[in-house]
Amino acid sequence: MKKLILASASAIALMGLAACSDTDGTTTQAVPEQEAPMAAPEPATPAPEPAPVD
Repeated sequence: MKKLILASASAIALMGLAACSDTDGTTTQAVPEQEAPMAAPEPATPAPEPAPVD
């Protein structure tokens, strides 16, 4: 029973050390910046008023 507890505790400690390691070998890439922001669309011109009816 002692060996099982010792093996379990060792495995948990080993997993904890592996999870916190800084040497994982992965690299990250920077996201490319956008060239220029899109211009806001021009506001729509209001419809002309209808001619008055006499």
